[in-house]
Amino acid sequence: MTLDSYTKGTWLPYEELTDDELGAAEHSLFDGPFTWPVMVARKSALLANVATMAEYTTRHGVLFAPHGKTTMSPELFAEQLAAGAWGITVATANQALAAHRFKVPRIIIANEVLDEKVLRWAATRPDLLFYVDSRAGVEVAAAALAAVPGGKLSVLVELGRAGGRTGCRGLAEGVELARYAAEVPGLTVAGVAGYEGGLPDTAAVSEWLRELAALADAIADLVPGTPIVSAGGSAWFDAVVDVLAPDGKPLPDRTIILRSGAYVSHDDGLYARVTPFVRHPEEGSLAGALEVWAQVLSAPEPGLAVLGAGRRDVPFDQDLPVPLRVRALDGTLREAGAARVVKLDDQHAYVDLGDSTMAVGELVCLGISHPCTAFDKWRAVPVVDDEHRVVDVLNTHF
Repeated sequence: MTLDSYTKGTWLPYEELTDDELGAAEHSLFDGPFTWPVMVARKSALLANVATMAEYTTRHGVLFAPHGKTTMSPELFAEQLAAGAWGITVATANQALAAHRFKVPRIIIANEVLDEKVLRWAATRPDLLFYVDSRAGVEVAAAALAAVPGGKLSVLVELGRAGGRTGCRGLAEGVELARYAAEVPGLTVAGVAGYEGGLPDTAAVSEWLRELAALADAIADLVPGTPIVSAGGSAWFDAVVDVLAPDGKPLPDRTIILRSGAYVSHDDGLYARVTPFVRHPEEGSLAGALEVWAQVLSAPEPGLAVLGAGRRDVPFDQDLPVPLRVRALDGTLREAGAARVVKLDDQHAYVDLGDSTMAVGELVCLGISHPCTAFDKWRAVPVVDDEHRVVDVLNTHF
């Protein structure tokens, strides 16, 4: 991709640079062609996170199709696939098309697809799976197949829960839908899937997972080959492997696919609190890889600093960003101490300084919470080494 005067976080008023040119120059973030705010990704943390989950899924005997909606970055998809990921999960048809263009070998759309033109396209691509949770979804798939001679589609019957998001409400409904789908010529029921996020604790997640496994057992006669059982957000993947692959041994005659996605960049907020590695530190650890650097624009009264980054630059749907470090005007770094962001406007962050200090013009490194709403705010994300030299660029396609 070409970086130019339209690329947020860069300062290129007179020239254009390709990703390769910018990475090869190895500019410092602080004296290169950048301006504030800018979000960067630390390479060492990204690679360590990818390796940690690759080792975890291998150790537990499950396949991995990390959710790509977190980053929609072909560079990160390539890293995940190179580390052994079976495929990539997406949420929408547009994301599936992008993943296909990124040459992802297997794609799961973790939703029902009700757009017939999308399914006509999918009917010629055997590397794609999608969910069904209603007869209406099966009927759209049937109409698409009728329009594509020789076309084939593969679906996963989605199990939900009362009061939850999408998915069949209960075992009987899932079995009935699977049998209805299996009657459609060209439509293959490949297994079952669902999302346990939103359940309150390990016990509730485990109970739901046992129902998911029971649904797979109940429709196994409809599935050619080994039924897929897929689950796993970023908060409960330990429960998924405990129930579906106890002691590193997947349920007999089942293919277990984990779909956790936020791990690749992790964060300094939501997932730092809820990752299963907090409960099981012996299994590994993840590090927050994203940093948003913002300048102190004003220190208008004692105890308050105002930064030039706001809702357009950092996620705020789960937690406000976390001040981590301050770069002084002389280039030295210090910890941000007790400083905390207490409010965001569109382009401003209000920082309660506590016992910390921030001077006008200094730079503040903000950790983020919930990476799924961070990447979509940035078209290009410089990748930095541990000395903040820019060595690469991540592109996002939302």
